[in-house]
Amino acid sequence: MKTLLTAVSLLFALQVLAEDHPSLAAVKAADKARVTAMQSGDRDKLDGIFSDDLRYAHSNGVVDTKTSFIGILSAGKTKYVGYDYEEQNFTFPSPGIALMTGRAHVKAESEGKAMDAVLSFLAVWREEKGQWRFLAWQSCKLPPVVK
Repeated sequence: MKTLLTAVSLLFALQVLAEDHPSLAAVKAADKARVTAMQSGDRDKLDGIFSDDLRYAHSNGVVDTKTSFIGILSAGKTKYVGYDYEEQNFTFPSPGIALMTGRAHVKAESEGKAMDAVLSFLAVWREEKGQWRFLAWQSCKLPPVVK
């Protein structure tokens, strides 16, 4: 129990520190640009935002690289038509690394099929040559809320 309380206290402290972190505004702006670029499918913008080492694990288990994901988005094979954060938290575990966690309501169309889901996610941002680049994404679909 003591270990659990220590871990929870540490996570809370990291979250409080994130609110004052000097890179928080830059990472939030980079993420907003990422979502806009994903919705537009703009190859050049995506290329500038995604790290060359991108690993994008979709909620259905499919994993994309930077090249494959930009190809899918720019060709319109997948279109993100809605992307709204219900919860978005940031931590900075080491210099040049930002973790973003939370829940997002995502609407997408892929190969004629619609997806409308709330996702729990972990995203990783890495500062590369002075620019925050999107390094990794892992998400899972959350079950519908029972009312």
